[in-house]
Amino acid sequence: MRIVDLSLPITNAMRGVSISAARRLETDGWNASTLELYSHCGTHMDAPFHFLPGGATLEQQDLSVCVGDAVVLDLTATPRRGQHTIEQLAPYEQQITAGCRLLFRTDWHKEHGTEDYRNCLPRISNRLAEWLVEREVAMVGVEGPSVADVNNRDELTEVHQTLFRGGMLIVEGLANLDQLTQAVVQFIGLPLHLPNGDGSPIRAIAIER
Repeated sequence: MRIVDLSLPITNAMRGVSISAARRLETDGWNASTLELYSHCGTHMDAPFHFLPGGATLEQQDLSVCVGDAVVLDLTATPRRGQHTIEQLAPYEQQITAGCRLLFRTDWHKEHGTEDYRNCLPRISNRLAEWLVEREVAMVGVEGPSVADVNNRDELTEVHQTLFRGGMLIVEGLANLDQLTQAVVQFIGLPLHLPNGDGSPIRAIAIER
């Protein structure tokens, strides 16, 4: 069994993160930290409540969707600021079936820490989002900070709402998909138990056997 960490490290250099010392071993007898985390920082999961009026909140997420086989799609040919298309996914069409999980490999995690990470990300078109919903995909995971253009509110809303209305789990900010050697891996990514949550950082891993 080989485990690959698919999560970005959470540090003070990350947007929406503040980590400070709450206790110190030298003075208090133990080390402890205070964590302030934006609910969508780093590698994270979205809940429908994030974009849908009356949408399901985080604690309502079916955790069985968060664990299981996932198909790794090589979409590294997608240009900067480009949209993933149905045609790109044609080689994987036989694997894209009801209940499947998809990991979009773009190697975009390598841009983390740069302005381009948010501003030039490859993303899912709404046409593709509708196609994925038609095939009843259970989960989609991307390496960018969002499935859609964070600087285009209309696109951002439309793509998220399309996926959520289709019952899809959205995972964003994945990393290290380039380290995977198998076309199908076991994915695990669990959120914090946050009642009424709109999203949560997760520790995502892939298991290869």
